Amino acid sequence: MANQALPLAGIRVVDYSHFLAGPFVSRCLAAFGAEVIKVERPKEGDAGRTHAYQIKGQSGYYLQQNMGKEGLCVNIKDPRGLELIQKLVDSADVFVENYRPGALKKLGLGYEELSKTNPGLVYCSVSAYGHTGPDAPRPGFGLIAEARSGVMAVVGSPGEAPPLLRIALGDMYTGANAVSAICAALLGRVKSGRGQHIDLALYDCLVSMHEYAIQCYTLSGGKEIPRQTGHDLPNSTLYGVFTARDGYVVIAAQVDEAWKRLARQIGGEALAGDARFHSQSGRNENRLEILGIVRAWVEKYTVAECLALLDKIDVPCAKVQNIDEVLADPQIQARGMVVEQEHPVLGKVRLGNLPFHFSGYDTTIKTPAPLLGQHNRDIAAKLGYSPEQIETMVEEGVLYAEAAVTDTAGA
Repeated sequence: MANQALPLAGIRVVDYSHFLAGPFVSRCLAAFGAEVIKVERPKEGDAGRTHAYQIKGQSGYYLQQNMGKEGLCVNIKDPRGLELIQKLVDSADVFVENYRPGALKKLGLGYEELSKTNPGLVYCSVSAYGHTGPDAPRPGFGLIAEARSGVMAVVGSPGEAPPLLRIALGDMYTGANAVSAICAALLGRVKSGRGQHIDLALYDCLVSMHEYAIQCYTLSGGKEIPRQTGHDLPNSTLYGVFTARDGYVVIAAQVDEAWKRLARQIGGEALAGDARFHSQSGRNENRLEILGIVRAWVEKYTVAECLALLDKIDVPCAKVQNIDEVLADPQIQARGMVVEQEHPVLGKVRLGNLPFHFSGYDTTIKTPAPLLGQHNRDIAAKLGYSPEQIETMVEEGVLYAEAAVTDTAGA
């Protein structure tokens, strides 16, 4: 039963990040039980607050990546605001940021400065190119990393410009790596007593994701460069996307026995017994012939009919689903991949869940993303500020909160 105390309970995280990679990191840490304090600038807040989908002045993009956090909105250009942040970090275990290298050092919030007063701090930096190398100062986003990493070069059809993935692969994969690195650093701190500066680059992470291209190039002596292949993998016949009468189907019959079952379904013993196709190398050599046979078979059926036939013979397959079909999928519902929360402005909202499933932990985040400055007073009070000091900072704009916070408990 999932009723154990969460593994990061008692860990305090300062989330000084924006948009996606950094907020995703701290969202995961919140799911593991950490106390996460989201720090934002006055009035605008995290840039993700302006991103789609917008409703009643709230961003679904922001809600998705910042659930389970407390919100602090402070003007660090005011010395009192900077002092408050430094006190907050002194009380923290983890600091997460995703600004261009050097930007926070100028504010006195770099790792070298903060670790002097908090040597156990695990400081995680996420950037486009990392903090070393000739491109370290350059700006960048996930799209830039996808292009430079070689990922984009192998996506799409030959002769056409590579398509946009429309999921933030670089940010999300880098964020996942950051979560594991932070947890490792926290574990290492138990033995050493020292924190770490974790330097993660979107570019590095996407290059590390190549399970085939790098070794293909290096082991061939530079002769083989993987390129766009369209709707199948030439080195894993049969593995690809096929067009049915009313949609698209993916079929993964690259394993010998799966191919034989598929071949028997399509062409009986004549096709199943064709020795040319009994090994992957043989299928690869005769790829175009095989693709023609399978395409002609799939296009005779609807998606549902095709899947029923393939499921019956245990050949891995799936419909290419739109997001409405994904959310209605009984498998996704059974796995709890959509979480419902009560938001102070929007009421009930449904958002994507994280994929963690433990035997003894419930990592579903029940609390929504904070309104801008929602927990200013509570956080300042915990840091030792008196009610009078807090009120002065509120009145003088050191602490800022959006109008909706006045109707929120604990504002």
